Amino acid sequence: MTSPARSLAILPIRLYQLLVSPFIRANTCKYHPSCSEYAVLAIRKHGVLRGVPMAGWRLLRCNPWSHGGVDYP
Repeated sequence: MTSPARSLAILPIRLYQLLVSPFIRANTCKYHPSCSEYAVLAIRKHGVLRGVPMAGWRLLRCNPWSHGGVDYP
């Protein structure tokens, strides 16, 4: 069962996945899972206080000089 705080933190990510992500060119993510799915997994596994910074760090690593790859929280 996901706590209300985790659900509230995950809600904007899910909205992004539903409303914005479908309009972005396919196969642009260097990582698996995608950054947004990584954020959801990190928040579910580690909670809001640790998961949100992990997701932010993942977004900072997603750049043209990154090699990408498989990276789970």
